[in-house]
Amino acid sequence: MSAAHADDRSDHDRARAALKAGEVLPLQDVLEKVQRSHPGELLEVELEREDGRWVYELKLLQSGGRLLRLDVDAKTAAVLRSRQRPAPEAKTPAASAPERRP
Repeated sequence: MSAAHADDRSDHDRARAALKAGEVLPLQDVLEKVQRSHPGELLEVELEREDGRWVYELKLLQSGGRLLRLDVDAKTAAVLRSRQRPAPEAKTPAASAPERRP
């Protein structure tokens, strides 16, 4: 096993131990709380240790194609930081404008 895989495994083990010890909420509980104020389809999730606390990093696809990234306190489900990327726009204005006839 390479060093990178060993690090991944130990991160996974630490996250599992944190869940067992009650240091983090189960992901399902966090998602239920977050979805109330930040609806969207979950694309990606990571659980990482940052500044002494566990943080779920979520990537959501919202209506209209907007991408939302959230950092959520894994113990309280409080949103710590959000970053939103606007939906991709049409390539040309004419493509999205209604056709006009004289």
